[in-house]
Amino acid sequence: MLNTFINPAPSAVWPNHVVKAGRAVMLAGVVLPLALIGILKFTQIEIEALKPLITGTPWLAWLYGVFGEAGTSYLLGVVELITAALFIASPWSPRAGIAAGVLGSATFATTVSTMLALTVWELPLGGFPWLNVLGTFLIKDVALLGISLYLMGDCAMRLAGQGVR
Repeated sequence: MLNTFINPAPSAVWPNHVVKAGRAVMLAGVVLPLALIGILKFTQIEIEALKPLITGTPWLAWLYGVFGEAGTSYLLGVVELITAALFIASPWSPRAGIAAGVLGSATFATTVSTMLALTVWELPLGGFPWLNVLGTFLIKDVALLGISLYLMGDCAMRLAGQGVR
């Protein structure tokens, strides 16, 4: 029994179950933050929390001039909620998955890029590699960017009639 688990036969079923479980957890791992944080974007607490992130990032600061503080937060919330819904639809619709992957990749690439402009290192500890509170919040988006890219590619391959290798 143990030998079968350690050295499974090529036709063993368990890897398929692991892949399916992994995909479900991966989807939940990207949908939950998008949906829960997306909903928060419609609250005053989140509007205030975004101020240092938006104003401290030169390539995002223009958003306040165009949409205002609340409008910017609402825009981000709408994009995050749409992206979450598209990711939820992705197992049944490769096109939805591609759109989700594009939006998710853009969202998470943008948030990861803020780490270049904002102080994310714990300076009293000597800086890098010690993350501060903001850094620990933002670093997860590297993984979410990877999930978005993977799912976009997976859905593009499904649409083309191929499976991910």
